Amino acid sequence: MSSASTQIRGMPPLSKLDPREQHFRIASPVAGLTLFLRYLPPKASSAGSTPRIVLYVHGGSFPSALSIAHRFDGRSWRDELVDAGFHVWGLDFQGFGGSDRYRQMNEPAELNPVLGRAEEASQQVERAARFICEHLGVRAISIIAHSWGTIAAGRLAGRCPDLIERLVFFGPISRREKPAEPQTYHAWRLVSLEDQWTRFTSEVPANEPPVLSERHFSEWGQRYLDTDPTSRDRSPPSVKTPSGPWADIAAAGAGDLAYDPGLIRAPVAIIRGEWDSLATDPDARWLCSALKASPVKRDVKIGRATHLMHLETMRFALWRESVTLLLGRDTTGAVL
Repeated sequence: MSSASTQIRGMPPLSKLDPREQHFRIASPVAGLTLFLRYLPPKASSAGSTPRIVLYVHGGSFPSALSIAHRFDGRSWRDELVDAGFHVWGLDFQGFGGSDRYRQMNEPAELNPVLGRAEEASQQVERAARFICEHLGVRAISIIAHSWGTIAAGRLAGRCPDLIERLVFFGPISRREKPAEPQTYHAWRLVSLEDQWTRFTSEVPANEPPVLSERHFSEWGQRYLDTDPTSRDRSPPSVKTPSGPWADIAAAGAGDLAYDPGLIRAPVAIIRGEWDSLATDPDARWLCSALKASPVKRDVKIGRATHLMHLETMRFALWRESVTLLLGRDTTGAVL
């Protein structure tokens, strides 16, 4: 695979977010389509040591460029991981960011079933993980997954435990036992900047100061619209995304989580915000209990943070907690 940035069919060339960033395109489990990976190596690697590798698996509405790789005031979560010695990779799921769009996304949404459900998404993560292992000559990698991405990553970790070293589940989706509410999902959906702003700010209590900067959101929002070349042709401008994540989250809320946490054998950190309505205290307790085979389980709740804390003022705490788990600084005898 070439490390050069390549042009995506029907999309403008992708720009690098860092001069050292490398871009890769790999075959997708979806016939005829490709997946996009971005990679930033550590600035210095210890000679003879096993590479520390982490793959970021995004959630259901925006890709790697706008999450782990997005720089607020000049620094990103990826920069923090690189400085800690990690090879940092980001996968864009099919239909997001730099990866090819499903062909069905060119048709009316109601003409096709939901795109991008959990099993297919987990196969995409597996393709990325195996490519990274081959590229860097290792047998396993660690994963940071956000929100719906934890379902895809969890499904892979249960199916291929030898491929996963450690897991950071940030704002994980858990199972809830509540009656299923009638919902209709078509192949894809549109998400506007207003939708994102409402979603990003709705969990903050009314008496609390904002945790997301309007200045940061304004810059982020324009880059969000850039991920879909046709976004500004719509009124209001909006990004077309597969509906699979939303359907999977709704199913989990009705008691049908698309993976079995009991099959995961890797250490797991659950990191969530104080105001995260999708990862509450009962959700975390259930997930910790269900991770029966995991040798190390950490449940970390960060104050004054929501489901989107990687975009908020408490993101630095999230960064530090993720590095702690990934470096193995959570067991007796760990080197600090």
